[in-house]
Amino acid sequence: MTAKLDPFTAAPSLMKSWTGTSVAIASSLEPSLIELVKIRASQINGCANCINMHTVEARAKGETEQRIHLLSAWREAPCYTDRERAALGWTEALTRLSEGHNQESAYEPLEALFTEEEQVNLTLMINVINGWNRLAVGFGLWVDPAVAKANAQAAA
Repeated sequence: MTAKLDPFTAAPSLMKSWTGTSVAIASSLEPSLIELVKIRASQINGCANCINMHTVEARAKGETEQRIHLLSAWREAPCYTDRERAALGWTEALTRLSEGHNQESAYEPLEALFTEEEQVNLTLMINVINGWNRLAVGFGLWVDPAVAKANAQAAA
């Protein structure tokens, strides 16, 4: 894959703000949950760049290979908590809005296991990863996870 353009070079100020916002939102919930959400949305969106990046980050934060590999079948896998299942259901509902509005069935477990602030934080995180997926897929990006980490630290 050849990148069409580098958004960090083309729009450095906005990309720095976007990265800073992404980092702030990602720190609003537990790291393991955030990485699962990022990976699952990226799987749905077919974003190889983000799947690669977030599986590396998940492992670095202690996530197991089993849970990473089973993520595409999380409903059938017994290794996720009820809270993680609620977050993954919400992630799928919002990431697949164009396939039909099924967020009502996903909202009940979310409401039961997340405070209102956490619901907003999670929804913002889902929006952020979907945005990154669109940047990466749209512009053909492939970013080394170490480079992305350095960019995020510089933006913070």
